[in-house]
Amino acid sequence: MCKIISIANQKGGVGKTTTAFNIATALALKNNKVLAIDFDPQADLSKYADFDNTDGNPTMSDLLIGKVGMSKAVKIKDCIRHNEVNNLDYIPCDINLANADLFLAGVLSRETILKRILNDDTVKQYDYVIIDCNPSLGVLLMNALTASSGVIIPVQVQDFAFGGLKTLTGVITQIQETINPDLKILGVLPTMVDRTNASKRVIEQLESIYNNALFNTQIHRATQAVESTKQHKALCLIKGSKLGEEYIACAEELTKRIGV
Repeated sequence: MCKIISIANQKGGVGKTTTAFNIATALALKNNKVLAIDFDPQADLSKYADFDNTDGNPTMSDLLIGKVGMSKAVKIKDCIRHNEVNNLDYIPCDINLANADLFLAGVLSRETILKRILNDDTVKQYDYVIIDCNPSLGVLLMNALTASSGVIIPVQVQDFAFGGLKTLTGVITQIQETINPDLKILGVLPTMVDRTNASKRVIEQLESIYNNALFNTQIHRATQAVESTKQHKALCLIKGSKLGEEYIACAEELTKRIGV
């Protein structure tokens, strides 16, 4: 059964895209069939996968617009690209996704559109779908969480990390109670961890609040993450990468949390 997992945090700069791309690649390394979806108008995951938007094939924006009847409907299989370097299938997006609030404004059950799109035999062939969400509490995030069976929340371990986190978990609770009772918080993932007292303090606070929901795996701060995106190569494929090893451990912990 395909497991659809959102990587979400309304706060930007927490390593969300790096986490989504590297968890997807790490899962694929374990012989899983994985589809990564870029659901953020900034299209950082698409850039990570070296997408240049010149092949003429449809993107996630076209899928959404076609689904609500504002243009010709497209098939999801036509939107899937394959990245050879990372051996990963993905659906890219473009800046047109930023207009989602406008073109979905009058659509009935607009928060379920992505769920309906992913209810497709092409998607059901995958073991995992990893969705890189946009850093906002708007209609795109609602769609991602409605379509997902689980959510991972990456949190940069610095002061002021808790305000947005509390708001996001509140939204998740509302979705669980109304639209998607099967949605589970699979874990809160500490990112950009360093040796400072502030970092240690935030991790202690996360442990006290989230207990078992906090990932045992921690993702440390390193310039290698930036180099990885420039090379369009996942950290877990770079020999000797400490961050790569951490994301592999994160993917293994994820499978245990899911119960695979």
